[in-house]
Amino acid sequence: MLRLAGARLLDERDGQAVRAVFTADPVASCMVAARVESVGLDPWRLGGEVWGCDPRGLRGGGRLDALCFAGPNLIPLRGKRSALRAFADRALRRRRMCSSMVGPAEQVLGLWAELGGEWGPAREVREDQPLMAIAGPPRVTPDPLVRAVRPDELERYLPAAVAMFIEEVGIDPRAGDGGAGYRARVAELIAAGRAFARFEGGEVVFKAEIGALSSSVGQIQGVWVHPDRRGEGLAGIGTAAVVERLVTGMDRTASLYVNAYNSPARAVYDRIGFTQVGQYATVLF
Repeated sequence: MLRLAGARLLDERDGQAVRAVFTADPVASCMVAARVESVGLDPWRLGGEVWGCDPRGLRGGGRLDALCFAGPNLIPLRGKRSALRAFADRALRRRRMCSSMVGPAEQVLGLWAELGGEWGPAREVREDQPLMAIAGPPRVTPDPLVRAVRPDELERYLPAAVAMFIEEVGIDPRAGDGGAGYRARVAELIAAGRAFARFEGGEVVFKAEIGALSSSVGQIQGVWVHPDRRGEGLAGIGTAAVVERLVTGMDRTASLYVNAYNSPARAVYDRIGFTQVGQYATVLF
């Protein structure tokens, strides 16, 4: 039986094997696939490293039994216990740079079991996050007032984005640098046509973004409704508008992940037509 080598840094020679991992599970792989498809495997351009484990002697033309992205987030996509231990060994050789671990629950929780003793305690561990997808038109009529945010609307959109982040993650994204980094990320999404909102009286009452966009899947993030407007159905018709944009306008499968305990959000996504295709987990630092 072939044995796994230790985790190694992947490069363009491994491109075919990396793409095979993405193809095997395009929804779960969307966040990493979007980065690699855009700039390749060079760490400088990628803003992180892609690590792999493969049977000895099969580099380049063989298969990858394990894959992990190490950048602003640590995202293990594939790997059994021995591979996760190899990824942990590599991660522990340097200072932790990621703000979270996220990805398929089995890999995230397995890797966290290896890293927790050194990197812990975590600020929060979200063990059960259904990964959902829809490849056809939404079952809910999309909100015709939800549209792409224009670059000149950044200042009106940004307070809603900050409010969403604080509610979802539990920290203020403006901490540390006064918000410059977060503002730049939001501006980038707007410039790419991937931030959507419904404005009323110049104020955002619904928002959502396409956070990652691979060649086959778009991952929706940051769904938020103004506190004064909750319970009116804006989340369902607004998210349906983003789904329609992804499925019909971009020819992608629409996906998202949600905390299992968030029953109201899950009910909304069920009505739209999302089905669960996997399970994610997140470790927040």
